[in-house]
Amino acid sequence: MRDLIKLSCENCGKDNYVTDKNRRTMPEKFHIKKFCPKCRSHQSHKEGKISKG
Repeated sequence: MRDLIKLSCENCGKDNYVTDKNRRTMPEKFHIKKFCPKCRSHQSHKEGKISKG
């Protein structure tokens, strides 16, 4: 039931974090402010899919 997602910086587009979420309780896209090592500051990160292959 829990799916793996990646968190990408909205400013530079770099994939910085991997986590999981329950799609039944959180069907909407996930947004959170986290530290981006490339930008060297806290930026908004958005959810993206991880290809399984």
